[in-house]
Amino acid sequence: MKKIYKAHILFTKEQSHCEVFENGYVAVDAEGRVIGVAKDLASLDSEDAEIIDFGDRLLIPAMNDMHVHAPQVRNQGVAMDLELLPWLQNYTFPEESKYADIHYAEKMYRRFLHTQWLFGTMRSCVFGTVHTESTRLLMKLYEEAGMGALVGKVAMNRNCPKALCEDTEAAVEGNERLIAEFNHPDALVRPIITPRFVPSCTPDLLEACGQLAHKYHLPVQSHLSENKSEIAWVAELEPESHSYGDAYNRYGLFGQTPTIMAHCVWTAGNELELMKRNNVMVAHCPTSNYNLASGMAPVRTFLEEGLRVGLGSDISGGHDLNMFRMLVYAIQVSKMHYEFNHDKHFLTLPEIFWIATKSAGSFFGKVGSFEPGYEFDALVIDDSVLNFENYTLLERLERYIYLGDDRQIEYRFCRGKIITEPKII
Repeated sequence: MKKIYKAHILFTKEQSHCEVFENGYVAVDAEGRVIGVAKDLASLDSEDAEIIDFGDRLLIPAMNDMHVHAPQVRNQGVAMDLELLPWLQNYTFPEESKYADIHYAEKMYRRFLHTQWLFGTMRSCVFGTVHTESTRLLMKLYEEAGMGALVGKVAMNRNCPKALCEDTEAAVEGNERLIAEFNHPDALVRPIITPRFVPSCTPDLLEACGQLAHKYHLPVQSHLSENKSEIAWVAELEPESHSYGDAYNRYGLFGQTPTIMAHCVWTAGNELELMKRNNVMVAHCPTSNYNLASGMAPVRTFLEEGLRVGLGSDISGGHDLNMFRMLVYAIQVSKMHYEFNHDKHFLTLPEIFWIATKSAGSFFGKVGSFEPGYEFDALVIDDSVLNFENYTLLERLERYIYLGDDRQIEYRFCRGKIITEPKII
């Protein structure tokens, strides 16, 4: 049944402008896609429609987490005094090894999904572990919750503990099992090919990942140019590559199918040009980059060069699953860049809101806006506790982004359906 929602509606069609409909209406069809937005009901076809009035609440697109490690949820806020490579060896890999135990995996994955739900994240690009059954469980839990996700069984076979080392044949077989079960058109939860990063994958494993992506027309996710020590390591391991990005490119993992690369802190020159040519998307993870002393990604440069950018929590390198906080941190990082180079102006509120919603959502299809044909992923925000003065609607949105939390999110929608609280154990 068609539904029409009334509220204060805010979304971004364009990078630098926020659409604002005070006491506006958005019509959604029975398949959960937006029909249109209007300032008055008479402008929409309301025949046979259920009309739901959210009163003085804000109605905005839901959040998208473009880079997150689900099995690292236990380590949030732990070992934040280490750099990337020691952090991986001493904390991350030992924790991920525990996911051979399906019962441990379920307990932690349910907690992870519940936290994402709390903060209104309805779509995610997710790293699992090398374990096929635990990754399958994570995908089933997303399906059960009704939240959208691209979930990757991680591929790695070198420079990692024996418990996480999987030979190429087993990696391919495990991925193909998940692909056979979950790779369906229009599915909310689908596989994504996920080589962890070049240092953890031999050339034959990288090649196999590229072949899987090509054979099944699947997207790809990994890490790129996060840390200077990591970049130097890749140069030693892949001497024939012209850059870190080119190492992926040589194996068909850099835009040959839709590709998102996390971090890109030190991406420039030939690597940046290759990303542009191949339409590779950036997942900007500001808290992780600060916590692991990686640096500050040049997001303004990426936008000027025409790259698509989304935001990632990157737990547990990042410490926060609240994607609204990522908007704040991304603006703050851009202000630090501006302090060093006044030609690179810092991000504005409409720009970062666009990055977090429409730009990020483009990786999933028509997601992240209330334009006609877009899937209705939305949050209803009751910000009355923050709205004690005569703020404009944009100021109310900004105050919620900076000051609000899950307590103000009254309803969460994914593809037109209200998403209720997932169960934890």
